[in-house]
Amino acid sequence: MGITITGTGSYIPKEITSNKDFENHDFYNEDGSSFAHQNDIIIEKFKAITGISERRYAQEKYSTSDIASFAAQKAIDYAKIDQETLDYIIVAHNYGDVKYGSNQSDTVPSLASRVKSNLQIKNPSCIAYDLIFGCPGWLEAMIQANAFIKAGIAKRCLVIGAETLSRVTDPHDRDSMIYSDGAGATIIEHTEHTKGIISHATATHAIEEANYIYFGNSNNLEDQNPRKYIKMNGRKIYNFALTNVPKAMKSCLEDSGYDIKDLKKILIHQANEKMDEAIVKRFYGLYDMQAPKDIMPMTINTLGNSSVATVPTLYDLIVNNNMEGHSINKGDLIMFASVGAGMNINAMVYKA
Repeated sequence: MGITITGTGSYIPKEITSNKDFENHDFYNEDGSSFAHQNDIIIEKFKAITGISERRYAQEKYSTSDIASFAAQKAIDYAKIDQETLDYIIVAHNYGDVKYGSNQSDTVPSLASRVKSNLQIKNPSCIAYDLIFGCPGWLEAMIQANAFIKAGIAKRCLVIGAETLSRVTDPHDRDSMIYSDGAGATIIEHTEHTKGIISHATATHAIEEANYIYFGNSNNLEDQNPRKYIKMNGRKIYNFALTNVPKAMKSCLEDSGYDIKDLKKILIHQANEKMDEAIVKRFYGLYDMQAPKDIMPMTINTLGNSSVATVPTLYDLIVNNNMEGHSINKGDLIMFASVGAGMNINAMVYKA
Protein backbone atom coordinates (compact mmCIF):
# COMPACT_ATOMS: atom_id res chain seq x y z
CA MET A 1 0.00 0.00 0.00
CA GLY A 2 1.12 3.58 -0.55
CA ILE A 3 0.42 7.08 -1.78
CA THR A 4 0.24 6.78 -5.52
CA ILE A 5 -0.30 8.74 -8.71
CA THR A 6 -3.64 7.46 -9.98
CA GLY A 7 -4.26 10.05 -12.66
CA THR A 8 -2.13 12.16 -14.96
CA GLY A 9 -2.74 14.80 -17.59
CA SER A 10 -0.94 17.55 -19.45
CA TYR A 11 -1.56 20.47 -21.74
CA ILE A 12 1.07 21.11 -24.38
CA PRO A 13 0.28 24.20 -26.49
CA LYS A 14 0.06 23.66 -30.22
CA GLU A 15 1.82 26.90 -31.18
CA ILE A 16 5.44 26.07 -32.06
CA THR A 17 8.14 28.73 -32.02
CA SER A 18 11.38 27.54 -33.59
CA ASN A 19 14.88 28.93 -33.11
CA LYS A 20 14.64 30.56 -36.53
CA ASP A 21 11.87 32.78 -35.19
CA PHE A 22 14.49 34.59 -33.08
CA GLU A 23 16.78 35.49 -35.97
CA ASN A 24 15.42 39.04 -36.20
CA HIS A 25 15.53 39.78 -32.46
CA ASP A 26 17.85 42.50 -31.17
CA PHE A 27 19.77 40.75 -28.39
CA TYR A 28 21.87 42.62 -25.83
CA ASN A 29 24.10 41.73 -22.91
CA GLU A 30 22.94 42.57 -19.40
CA ASP A 31 24.92 45.85 -19.54
CA GLY A 32 23.12 46.85 -22.74
CA SER A 33 26.05 46.17 -25.06
CA SER A 34 25.60 44.28 -28.32
CA PHE A 35 26.86 40.77 -28.86
CA ALA A 36 29.98 40.23 -30.93
CA HIS A 37 28.26 37.58 -33.04
CA GLN A 38 25.32 37.66 -35.43
CA ASN A 39 22.07 36.05 -34.37
CA ASP A 40 22.61 32.88 -36.38
CA ILE A 41 25.80 32.19 -34.41
CA ILE A 42 24.12 33.10 -31.09
CA ILE A 43 21.27 30.71 -31.86
CA GLU A 44 23.62 27.94 -32.95
CA LYS A 45 25.57 28.19 -29.69
CA PHE A 46 22.34 28.35 -27.71
CA LYS A 47 21.11 25.12 -29.31
CA ALA A 48 24.43 23.37 -28.61
CA ILE A 49 24.26 24.24 -24.91
CA THR A 50 20.57 23.93 -24.07
CA GLY A 51 19.45 21.33 -26.63
CA ILE A 52 16.41 23.47 -27.45
CA SER A 53 15.36 23.72 -31.10
CA GLU A 54 11.75 24.79 -30.53
CA ARG A 55 9.30 25.61 -27.75
CA ARG A 56 5.55 25.95 -27.24
CA TYR A 57 3.55 29.08 -26.48
CA ALA A 58 -0.03 29.19 -25.22
CA GLN A 59 -2.72 30.70 -27.42
CA GLU A 60 -3.39 34.36 -26.70
CA LYS A 61 -6.86 33.60 -25.34
CA TYR A 62 -5.56 31.28 -22.61
CA SER A 63 -4.05 32.17 -19.26
CA THR A 64 -2.01 29.97 -16.91
CA SER A 65 -5.11 28.96 -14.93
CA ASP A 66 -6.84 27.96 -18.17
CA ILE A 67 -4.12 25.56 -19.28
CA ALA A 68 -3.82 24.29 -15.69
CA SER A 69 -7.52 23.45 -15.83
CA PHE A 70 -7.12 21.58 -19.13
CA ALA A 71 -4.37 19.39 -17.65
CA ALA A 72 -6.37 18.91 -14.45
CA GLN A 73 -9.45 17.70 -16.33
CA LYS A 74 -7.34 15.11 -18.16
CA ALA A 75 -5.89 13.86 -14.86
CA ILE A 76 -9.37 13.58 -13.35
CA ASP A 77 -10.63 11.68 -16.38
CA TYR A 78 -7.57 9.39 -16.32
CA ALA A 79 -8.16 8.54 -12.65
CA LYS A 80 -11.89 8.03 -13.22
CA ILE A 81 -12.78 9.84 -10.01
CA ASP A 82 -15.59 12.10 -8.91
CA GLN A 83 -13.92 15.52 -8.77
CA GLU A 84 -16.13 16.44 -5.81
CA THR A 85 -14.09 13.95 -3.74
CA LEU A 86 -10.89 15.99 -4.07
CA ASP A 87 -9.62 17.27 -0.73
CA TYR A 88 -6.95 19.61 -2.09
CA ILE A 89 -6.11 21.41 -5.30
CA ILE A 90 -2.53 22.67 -5.22
CA VAL A 91 -1.30 24.73 -8.17
CA ALA A 92 2.42 25.37 -8.50
CA HIS A 93 3.35 28.40 -10.60
CA ASN A 94 5.55 31.48 -10.27
CA TYR A 95 3.99 34.36 -12.20
CA GLY A 96 0.23 33.99 -11.89
CA ASP A 97 -2.18 34.66 -14.72
CA VAL A 98 -0.39 36.97 -17.12
CA LYS A 99 -2.88 37.79 -19.83
CA TYR A 100 -1.40 38.11 -23.31
CA GLY A 101 -0.16 41.66 -23.90
CA SER A 102 -0.51 42.61 -20.23
CA ASN A 103 2.27 44.02 -18.05
CA GLN A 104 0.71 42.81 -14.82
CA SER A 105 0.53 39.44 -13.13
CA ASP A 106 -2.85 38.52 -11.66
CA THR A 107 -2.84 36.27 -8.57
CA VAL A 108 -6.11 37.24 -6.87
CA PRO A 109 -8.03 35.03 -6.64
CA SER A 110 -5.44 32.26 -6.51
CA LEU A 111 -4.89 30.16 -9.60
CA ALA A 112 -6.03 27.12 -7.62
CA SER A 113 -9.35 28.84 -6.89
CA ARG A 114 -9.69 29.66 -10.59
CA VAL A 115 -9.00 26.05 -11.50
CA LYS A 116 -11.62 24.89 -9.00
CA SER A 117 -14.07 27.36 -10.50
CA ASN A 118 -13.24 26.28 -14.06
CA LEU A 119 -13.83 22.65 -13.09
CA GLN A 120 -17.06 23.67 -11.34
CA ILE A 121 -16.20 21.79 -8.14
CA LYS A 122 -18.87 22.69 -5.59
CA ASN A 123 -17.47 20.97 -2.48
CA PRO A 124 -16.30 23.74 -0.06
CA SER A 125 -14.12 21.20 1.76
CA CYS A 126 -11.95 20.94 -1.36
CA ILE A 127 -9.19 23.37 -0.38
CA ALA A 128 -7.48 25.26 -3.20
CA TYR A 129 -4.20 27.10 -2.82
CA ASP A 130 -1.10 28.12 -4.78
CA LEU A 131 2.54 27.20 -4.25
CA ILE A 132 5.38 29.42 -5.45
CA PHE A 133 8.63 27.49 -5.18
CA GLY A 134 10.48 28.10 -8.43
CA CYS A 135 10.77 25.33 -11.00
CA PRO A 136 10.61 22.60 -8.28
CA GLY A 137 7.08 23.79 -7.41
CA TRP A 138 5.11 20.83 -8.78
CA LEU A 139 7.34 18.33 -7.02
CA GLU A 140 7.14 20.29 -3.75
CA ALA A 141 3.35 20.35 -4.10
CA MET A 142 3.48 16.56 -4.48
CA ILE A 143 5.51 16.38 -1.27
CA GLN A 144 2.94 18.53 0.54
CA ALA A 145 0.01 16.47 -0.76
CA ASN A 146 1.81 13.31 0.33
CA ALA A 147 2.16 14.78 3.84
CA PHE A 148 -1.55 15.66 3.97
CA ILE A 149 -2.54 12.12 3.03
CA LYS A 150 -0.07 10.51 5.45
CA ALA A 151 -1.38 12.75 8.24
CA GLY A 152 -4.95 11.62 7.54
CA ILE A 153 -6.29 15.08 6.70
CA ALA A 154 -6.73 14.26 3.02
CA LYS A 155 -7.48 11.20 0.94
CA ARG A 156 -7.17 12.54 -2.58
CA CYS A 157 -5.31 15.56 -4.01
CA LEU A 158 -4.98 17.26 -7.39
CA VAL A 159 -1.46 18.63 -7.94
CA ILE A 160 -0.77 20.91 -10.90
CA GLY A 161 2.27 22.67 -12.35
CA ALA A 162 1.48 25.36 -14.91
CA GLU A 163 3.28 28.35 -16.39
CA THR A 164 3.15 30.77 -19.31
CA LEU A 165 6.76 31.94 -19.24
CA SER A 166 6.53 33.33 -22.78
CA ARG A 167 4.72 36.31 -21.26
CA VAL A 168 7.45 37.25 -18.78
CA THR A 169 10.49 37.01 -21.06
CA ASP A 170 12.62 39.90 -22.31
CA PRO A 171 12.75 39.79 -26.15
CA HIS A 172 16.19 41.43 -25.96
CA ASP A 173 17.65 38.72 -23.71
CA ARG A 174 18.96 35.59 -25.47
CA ASP A 175 17.76 33.58 -22.44
CA SER A 176 14.23 34.28 -23.68
CA MET A 177 14.76 31.39 -26.10
CA ILE A 178 14.82 28.94 -23.18
CA TYR A 179 11.32 29.49 -21.89
CA SER A 180 8.00 27.98 -22.90
CA ASP A 181 4.44 27.37 -21.72
CA GLY A 182 2.67 24.24 -20.52
CA ALA A 183 0.81 22.47 -17.74
CA GLY A 184 0.94 19.06 -16.10
CA ALA A 185 -1.34 17.56 -13.45
CA THR A 186 -1.56 14.49 -11.24
CA ILE A 187 -4.09 12.92 -8.92
CA ILE A 188 -2.48 11.31 -5.89
CA GLU A 189 -4.23 9.18 -3.28
CA HIS A 190 -3.76 6.25 -0.94
CA THR A 191 -4.04 2.88 -2.67
CA GLU A 192 -3.62 -0.73 -1.59
CA HIS A 193 -1.80 -1.94 -4.69
CA THR A 194 1.50 -0.09 -5.10
CA LYS A 195 4.13 1.56 -2.93
CA GLY A 196 3.98 4.95 -4.62
CA ILE A 197 5.98 7.71 -2.90
CA ILE A 198 8.92 6.16 -1.03
CA SER A 199 11.08 9.11 0.03
CA HIS A 200 11.74 12.75 -0.72
CA ALA A 201 14.26 15.50 -0.01
CA THR A 202 14.12 19.29 -0.25
CA ALA A 203 16.63 22.08 0.29
CA THR A 204 16.68 25.87 -0.02
CA HIS A 205 19.94 27.78 -0.49
CA ALA A 206 19.17 31.46 -0.02
CA ILE A 207 22.24 33.51 0.80
CA GLU A 208 23.69 34.80 -2.47
CA GLU A 209 21.87 31.96 -4.28
CA ALA A 210 18.49 33.62 -3.66
CA ASN A 211 19.17 36.08 -6.48
CA TYR A 212 20.42 33.71 -9.16
CA ILE A 213 16.95 33.93 -10.76
CA TYR A 214 15.09 37.22 -10.37
CA PHE A 215 12.81 39.79 -11.98
CA GLY A 216 14.71 42.56 -13.74
CA ASN A 217 14.70 45.23 -16.43
CA SER A 218 15.10 44.67 -20.15
CA ASN A 219 18.60 44.28 -21.54
CA ASN A 220 17.63 47.02 -24.00
CA LEU A 221 18.60 50.10 -21.99
CA GLU A 222 16.56 52.31 -24.30
CA ASP A 223 13.39 50.48 -23.27
CA GLN A 224 11.61 52.87 -20.89
CA ASN A 225 8.84 50.42 -20.08
CA PRO A 226 8.89 49.77 -16.29
CA ARG A 227 7.89 46.16 -16.93
CA LYS A 228 10.07 43.47 -15.31
CA TYR A 229 11.18 40.19 -16.90
CA ILE A 230 12.52 36.85 -15.74
CA LYS A 231 16.32 37.01 -15.50
CA MET A 232 18.98 34.55 -14.43
CA ASN A 233 22.68 34.12 -13.89
CA GLY A 234 23.15 31.03 -16.02
CA ARG A 235 26.75 30.26 -15.09
CA LYS A 236 26.11 30.46 -11.34
CA ILE A 237 22.97 28.33 -11.68
CA TYR A 238 24.90 25.72 -13.67
CA ASN A 239 27.65 25.46 -11.06
CA PHE A 240 25.15 25.47 -8.20
CA ALA A 241 23.08 22.70 -9.76
CA LEU A 242 26.08 20.47 -10.48
CA THR A 243 27.30 20.85 -6.90
CA ASN A 244 24.02 20.48 -5.02
CA VAL A 245 21.41 18.55 -7.01
CA PRO A 246 23.33 15.22 -7.17
CA LYS A 247 23.78 15.38 -3.37
CA ALA A 248 20.04 15.85 -2.84
CA MET A 249 19.30 12.98 -5.22
CA LYS A 250 21.74 10.74 -3.34
CA SER A 251 20.23 11.67 0.03
CA CYS A 252 16.74 10.91 -1.27
CA LEU A 253 17.78 7.57 -2.72
CA GLU A 254 19.52 6.54 0.49
CA ASP A 255 16.41 7.39 2.51
CA SER A 256 14.36 5.16 0.21
CA GLY A 257 16.40 2.08 1.09
CA TYR A 258 16.81 1.16 -2.58
CA ASP A 259 20.02 0.74 -4.54
CA ILE A 260 20.92 3.04 -7.42
CA LYS A 261 20.89 -0.01 -9.69
CA ASP A 262 17.15 -0.31 -8.98
CA LEU A 263 16.38 3.01 -10.70
CA LYS A 264 14.67 2.62 -14.06
CA LYS A 265 14.14 6.30 -14.93
CA ILE A 266 15.15 9.73 -13.69
CA LEU A 267 12.65 12.44 -14.57
CA ILE A 268 14.54 15.68 -14.05
CA HIS A 269 13.37 19.24 -14.59
CA GLN A 270 13.94 20.12 -18.24
CA ALA A 271 16.09 23.18 -17.67
CA ASN A 272 19.12 22.78 -19.91
CA GLU A 273 20.11 19.60 -21.72
CA LYS A 274 23.83 19.85 -20.97
CA MET A 275 23.20 20.76 -17.33
CA ASP A 276 20.75 17.90 -16.81
CA GLU A 277 23.16 15.43 -18.40
CA ALA A 278 25.96 16.70 -16.16
CA ILE A 279 23.76 16.42 -13.03
CA VAL A 280 22.86 12.80 -13.76
CA LYS A 281 26.46 11.96 -14.67
CA ARG A 282 27.68 13.42 -11.39
CA PHE A 283 24.89 11.64 -9.45
CA TYR A 284 26.04 8.27 -10.76
CA GLY A 285 29.62 9.35 -10.21
CA LEU A 286 28.89 9.55 -6.48
CA TYR A 287 28.48 5.77 -6.70
CA ASP A 288 31.50 5.32 -9.00
CA MET A 289 29.15 4.35 -11.81
CA GLN A 290 28.30 5.56 -15.28
CA ALA A 291 24.73 6.64 -15.98
CA PRO A 292 22.82 3.94 -17.89
CA LYS A 293 21.72 4.72 -21.41
CA ASP A 294 18.16 6.09 -21.65
CA ILE A 295 17.89 6.59 -17.86
CA MET A 296 16.91 10.24 -18.41
CA PRO A 297 14.14 10.98 -20.94
CA MET A 298 14.27 14.50 -22.38
CA THR A 299 11.61 16.79 -23.83
CA ILE A 300 13.49 20.07 -23.76
CA ASN A 301 14.51 19.81 -27.44
CA THR A 302 10.95 20.38 -28.65
CA LEU A 303 9.09 21.67 -25.59
CA GLY A 304 11.62 24.04 -24.04
CA ASN A 305 11.62 24.93 -20.35
CA SER A 306 8.10 25.41 -18.97
CA SER A 307 9.31 25.59 -15.36
CA VAL A 308 6.94 23.77 -12.96
CA ALA A 309 5.25 21.98 -15.87
CA THR A 310 8.28 20.13 -17.26
CA VAL A 311 8.35 17.15 -14.88
CA PRO A 312 4.60 16.36 -14.73
CA THR A 313 4.33 16.85 -18.49
CA LEU A 314 7.26 14.49 -19.03
CA TYR A 315 5.68 11.90 -16.74
CA ASP A 316 2.32 12.17 -18.52
CA LEU A 317 3.89 11.71 -21.94
CA ILE A 318 5.72 8.57 -20.84
CA VAL A 319 2.83 6.84 -19.06
CA ASN A 320 0.62 7.52 -22.07
CA ASN A 321 3.22 5.96 -24.41
CA ASN A 322 3.93 9.24 -26.18
CA MET A 323 7.71 9.13 -25.79
CA GLU A 324 9.40 6.68 -28.11
CA GLY A 325 11.94 4.48 -26.36
CA HIS A 326 10.71 5.24 -22.85
CA SER A 327 8.15 3.56 -20.62
CA ILE A 328 7.23 3.29 -16.95
CA ASN A 329 5.85 -0.08 -15.94
CA LYS A 330 4.20 -1.26 -12.75
CA GLY A 331 6.87 -1.86 -10.14
CA ASP A 332 9.45 0.42 -11.78
CA LEU A 333 11.47 2.59 -9.42
CA ILE A 334 11.82 6.15 -10.68
CA MET A 335 13.22 9.39 -9.35
CA PHE A 336 11.87 12.90 -9.83
CA ALA A 337 14.30 15.81 -9.35
CA SER A 338 14.23 19.56 -9.85
CA VAL A 339 16.15 22.76 -9.22
CA GLY A 340 15.11 26.37 -9.58
CA ALA A 341 14.56 29.84 -8.17
CA GLY A 342 15.05 30.20 -4.47
CA MET A 343 17.44 28.48 -5.00
CA ASN A 344 15.38 25.37 -4.31
CA ILE A 345 16.17 21.72 -4.90
CA ASN A 346 14.02 18.65 -4.40
CA ALA A 347 13.90 14.97 -5.28
CA MET A 348 11.50 12.07 -4.84
CA VAL A 349 11.81 8.31 -5.17
CA TYR A 350 8.61 6.72 -6.46
CA LYS A 351 7.61 3.13 -7.19
CA ALA A 352 5.01 2.80 -9.90
